[in-house]
Amino acid sequence: MRRTAFSVALLVVLSACGSAPPKSPPAGVDGLTIPTPSPDPADFVATIDNPWLPFTPGSTWVYRTTSADGVQTDTVTVLDQTKVVAGVTATVVHDLAVDEDGATVEDTYDWYAQDSAGNVWYLGEDTTAYEDGKASKEGSWEAGVDGAQAGIVMLATPRVGDGYRQEFLAGTAEDQARILSLTATATSPAGDFTDVVQTEDTTPLEPDLVERKYYAKGVGTVREEDVTGGDEVVVLLSHTAG
Repeated sequence: MRRTAFSVALLVVLSACGSAPPKSPPAGVDGLTIPTPSPDPADFVATIDNPWLPFTPGSTWVYRTTSADGVQTDTVTVLDQTKVVAGVTATVVHDLAVDEDGATVEDTYDWYAQDSAGNVWYLGEDTTAYEDGKASKEGSWEAGVDGAQAGIVMLATPRVGDGYRQEFLAGTAEDQARILSLTATATSPAGDFTDVVQTEDTTPLEPDLVERKYYAKGVGTVREEDVTGGDEVVVLLSHTAG
């Protein structure tokens, strides 16, 4: 839900070795081409009810982000609005980030849709960042426009070792993820969570940056943290289901 959001197909999964957990073959999204500029609208359903990323209209999440740059609060709200992107009717999710003084840092509208198998796709974003009194639309993209392609942000059935692109617009949006664990734990002010899906998120646009994200069943993202290349930590403060 930040820094956005990889090869034209699924990432090659590393072979299991030593005491590392066994890795499944790269088939977590069998039969799908990821990313894709033209998803088939007939493959999508109206409701996003993936248990690890339930985007039901009216749902809200409040996060606190801390880093060397300071502290900011992000409020994520699933709107009762849709947008047609590349022929697919997408759910609109609003992400508003403010600093400690209440000034807007970033104002973003993300577009997501779930296919009939339960995979949640990311179809683009309209983002405005504010710094030193100036607004920037850098980072905005839309599947099917100027070479941008839709990716997946959560699998219907995550499996350790599965890798996938989350978005693609060359030089602008190239986030990718790999499933590290299905039984991780995560702690945040909103609670302690078990059996959490843990991902490792990277982008070739920032090759030194490695981030871990944690998704709790029935809640969604509960924690994010930079492992290398940064110092941001994002924790869930509260969640209200729609």
